Amino acid sequence: MSKAYIIPDRAEMETSLRLAEEYGCAFEYNDFYIPSVLDDRKKQEEIIELYAKYRSDFSEDTMHGAFFDVTIHSSDPLIRDASILRVRQSMEIAKRMGMKGVVFHTGRLAGFRSESYLELWHETNLRFFMELAEEYPQQQIYMENMFDEAPDVLARLADAMKEVENFGVCLDYAHAALTDCSQREWVQALAPYIRHMHVNDNNFSDDLHQPVGDGQIDWKEYDSLMRQYQIASTVLIEVRSCNGQEKSLQYMGQHGMYPFHKG
Repeated sequence: MSKAYIIPDRAEMETSLRLAEEYGCAFEYNDFYIPSVLDDRKKQEEIIELYAKYRSDFSEDTMHGAFFDVTIHSSDPLIRDASILRVRQSMEIAKRMGMKGVVFHTGRLAGFRSESYLELWHETNLRFFMELAEEYPQQQIYMENMFDEAPDVLARLADAMKEVENFGVCLDYAHAALTDCSQREWVQALAPYIRHMHVNDNNFSDDLHQPVGDGQIDWKEYDSLMRQYQIASTVLIEVRSCNGQEKSLQYMGQHGMYPFHKG
C-alpha cells in the first residue's frame, strides 16, 4: 500500500503532526537504534510516553532498528551474539508499541564479494530472519541496502524468503544512487520484494540526506520506475529536519511523484 512516512522530531512534534496530517503521512521513528537508548529502559519509556501523548495508535508506524556494527553473520560469536541482542531489542520495542514494522540493514562489508563470505551472509541471515519473522508475526521486517554495491545479494535473500508474509526489502533509493549500478538495475532486481522505501537526495558521492529535489538524483526517472515496475510500497522521506521534510513533500506532491501519483 502506497503511503508517505516522515521521521517525527520530538522537539517539534506540533510541526511533525501538521505535516503528517497535511500529507497523510505515518511516522518512522529514529530514536530506538541508538545504543545508549537500547541500554536504558527508562529512557526508552520516556520516549515512548512522549510519543504516546500525541499518538494513541502506532499500528501504521515503523521504526529503524539497530544497525551500528550489527553483524549477525559474523564468524566471531561475541560480535554475533551482541548483534542478535540488538536486533531483538529493536523488535521488542516495536512489539511493545504495536508498530507495523522495523527496518534493518544488510550489515555486509562493502564491496567484499568472497564467495564464502557471501554464502555465510546468506545462510545466516536466511536462518535468523526466518526465525525472527515467525517469532514476531505482527511486525513487518524490512531489510535495507546500505553499503551494498549491487542488488543481487539482497535479491537472493528476498527471493528465498518470498513466502514469508512479514519479510521484505526496504529499497533505499539514495543509497542505490551511490553505487555503480543504475537505479533501474536496483528497482528491476528488487521490485518483487519491495515493501518499504527510503528516499532523499544526494550528489552521487555522499549520503547527504538532502531534501528531495535538492541534489542530483533524477526524480522523473524515479517516478517512471515506480510506475513501470508497479511498486506499491510505503515510502519514508528520510530527511531529518521538518523544513527538509516539508520541502520534499511539497516537491513530490507538486510533481505527482510516487507515492503522490495523480493518475
